[in-house]
Amino acid sequence: MLLLQVEYICKLQTTFCLMKEKNVTLHTCKYLALDYVSAFVAWFTFFMFRKQVEVPPMDYKQVLAQGDAMLYVGLVVVPLFWLLLYYIVGAYNNIYHKARVQELGQTLVVSIIGSVLIFFALILNDNIQNYRNYYQLFCFLFSVHFGLTCVGRTIITSLTIRQLRRRQIGFPTIIIGNNEQALQMYCDLTSKPKSAGEQFVGFVTINGEGTQPLDSYLPFLGKLENLIQIIKQHKIEEVIIAVNSAERTEIQRILTQVKSTDVIIKAIPDMLDVISGKVKMSSIFGSPFVELSHDLMPAWEANIKRLADIVVSLIVLVSISPFMLVLAVCVKHSSIGPVFYLQERIGRYGKPFNIIKFRTMYTDAEKYGPALASKDDKRITPIGRVMRKMRFDELPQFINVLKGDMSLVGPRPERQFFISKIAEKAPHYYSVFKVRPGITSWGQVKYGYAETVDEMVDRLKYDIIYLENMSLYTDIKILIYTVKTVLEGRGQ
Repeated sequence: MLLLQVEYICKLQTTFCLMKEKNVTLHTCKYLALDYVSAFVAWFTFFMFRKQVEVPPMDYKQVLAQGDAMLYVGLVVVPLFWLLLYYIVGAYNNIYHKARVQELGQTLVVSIIGSVLIFFALILNDNIQNYRNYYQLFCFLFSVHFGLTCVGRTIITSLTIRQLRRRQIGFPTIIIGNNEQALQMYCDLTSKPKSAGEQFVGFVTINGEGTQPLDSYLPFLGKLENLIQIIKQHKIEEVIIAVNSAERTEIQRILTQVKSTDVIIKAIPDMLDVISGKVKMSSIFGSPFVELSHDLMPAWEANIKRLADIVVSLIVLVSISPFMLVLAVCVKHSSIGPVFYLQERIGRYGKPFNIIKFRTMYTDAEKYGPALASKDDKRITPIGRVMRKMRFDELPQFINVLKGDMSLVGPRPERQFFISKIAEKAPHYYSVFKVRPGITSWGQVKYGYAETVDEMVDRLKYDIIYLENMSLYTDIKILIYTVKTVLEGRGQ
């Protein structure tokens, strides 16, 4: 009977996830479309009002008859400016987890900032009767834009919240723990007439199966050792930790594993004294939880970081394409084999991707299995040795950055073979999966290439320090030091 229950839930979960993946894209498009229309209408309305305030004043018929280019260019550029601004602050992230009050505050702040920027860029040189007109123009622009945007977003968010409360949509959730506290929490959440969005898939235990309280309510999915596989298999979006606060070691094990994924982690409040890191309280219709934040950077910094990755990568690839062509010719004539070397690495949230590099070794370099490069490695070709010293072999990775597999700055990605060996000695290694791997890293700059697993573990401390101090300023410093390293030829 239990096996049939698990099988049914798995089928239901697969169907639900496929539907939700489509709905996320559609839902995001709704926000984008409404924001664009709101900005379009706001700019048109403001422009007409602006012409009435200018000297000499004009009505909308005169403006349309003259075909003012500023109006039509603004109808395209200004809405795109607003979309970019909302993207930077993270307005389109986690669209199913939006709260109306929080969204109202975010829209208010962005509307003020955007209106100020437009005012100084486009309005300050207008011919006006007196300075009071400037205040009128600013207040009108802000009020119209904020009002229209707020109405559209409130409608979408309210409809989404209603679907969540009616259990029409939800977030696949598992419970870690199987005790009276976990049972009470489960009963409290499922008995409420209005759902908070949890769609319980099953539970995971720490020590084993046994006969425990949740057995009669939810299927047993496995033990803590298999947590990552369970999360991937069932496409889990939320994890609720319901273990005794005395089990400090087990809680740390849970956090080490789960925080390497993109799932939302919640815990019962009385575990505050044992959970480290950034937390925020969230009251879910009377059932409060501690929610652990995944955000290592503010949303606006993270989005600017991604935009910088794209812009810099495009500039680099275009500007040095002739030089890369020369390198490709050198690699091709240095030894038999392809120009580029593709190798599977593990990226953000443990997802594999193929890293792209110029080939610097002979084609049979790993015929005896995976091996790290050393200073006098005979597998490296003559031209490859020069390229590795100057780190020219890393240049094609800007393609990985454009694709979103990597970033300019972040912990270097490793192969699963070495990850397993590192994790045996340093389980906290999985923390690096919280961010995109990078072309360069703090560990690469301060420590350099590692020739053994022990050296990789030693280098890990620099990557952990980077995670704890992530910022655009830190990234810029690392990039500067990387350029210095390349110029000095201190690569390997």
